[in-house]
Amino acid sequence: MQYSLALPYRLVLGSGSPRRRELLEGLGLEFSVEVRPVNEEVPEGMEAKLAAESLAAQKAGPFRYDLQASADVLLLTADTVVSLNGCLLAKPADEEEAKEMLRRLSGRRHEVVTGFALSWGEQQMCQSVRSVVHMSELSEELIHYYVSRFRPMDKAGAYGIQEFIGMAGVEKIEGCFYNIMGLPTQAVYATLSAFCHENH
Repeated sequence: MQYSLALPYRLVLGSGSPRRRELLEGLGLEFSVEVRPVNEEVPEGMEAKLAAESLAAQKAGPFRYDLQASADVLLLTADTVVSLNGCLLAKPADEEEAKEMLRRLSGRRHEVVTGFALSWGEQQMCQSVRSVVHMSELSEELIHYYVSRFRPMDKAGAYGIQEFIGMAGVEKIEGCFYNIMGLPTQAVYATLSAFCHENH
């Protein structure tokens, strides 16, 4: 049995991320998943908060016609960025770039920002949540093992907090753990609850 908010719209997750799907399911929400290709580039030098929210909003673009044509669809899109001293770390192109990113993160603190957008009709609202991750010193052996075993080329910053590297290499986090996984569940749930109240 699912516990569900009484959403006045049909909730659609516009993401192919299995982690986001898992987290949304964990909130007891009923939703469908639709994936459409989109350009995920952001202007160089953009700060993490703006980048995350911009990417989340951009991901709703391919759904624009459907949103205008269907009055009962509420689309949730999201994107996560990793920022080290103001420099955004995107998804690595290959194993070598993934290893280099982890070397840069080793022994340092960095920010993880997830932006999410709710889109319906011709309207859209965006938010973002920031978490801080303190990474321990990562040995070359640990980096090589993680990259070769888990192949994190689909993850910004070249790591997943819920995987081996998070268990073995993260000393401390400040903020929402699930935000680092890819969806700030508390903020999303609170926003959907407010949406229910305002549109009921």
